[in-house]
Amino acid sequence: MKFDTVQQGISLYENYARVSDFDTRLYSTKKSKSDGKISLKYCVCNKEGFRETPRLQSNCKKKRPIARMGCNARITLKQINDQDNYIIFSFYEGHTHPLTTPNSAHHTKQSRNLTLAHKKYIMDNSRANIGATKSYRLMKEHVGGYQNMQHL
Repeated sequence: MKFDTVQQGISLYENYARVSDFDTRLYSTKKSKSDGKISLKYCVCNKEGFRETPRLQSNCKKKRPIARMGCNARITLKQINDQDNYIIFSFYEGHTHPLTTPNSAHHTKQSRNLTLAHKKYIMDNSRANIGATKSYRLMKEHVGGYQNMQHL
């Protein structure tokens, strides 16, 4: 496939990820030395790679679960020579982890966006000195759970 900008290629992969039930993140960019334009752009599964060894700190309050599992799913966009267009240079589809289930799909990055109704509700509550977190939790109770939040 051919794209006019890198962002169009990234959007395509993010839409593919949404349909396939996994999250993505931008990984790396390589720029050409001559003109500074992006020559390669990598977009990977959010579980790509492995977490660095944890630093031992005495003030660490909360241990985070391991999220990275060495997944190899990725897309590489490459600039076509002498043009401002990009092509899919490589695409690897295989995941080394189970994909998101419908019951936990509301935890994905794409589902964590506030709609205009959510924002208005939080702003109205802030006028009554109710914080954003408490407003969000209150709204969750009104609609019957986090899984119903995106349907408002």
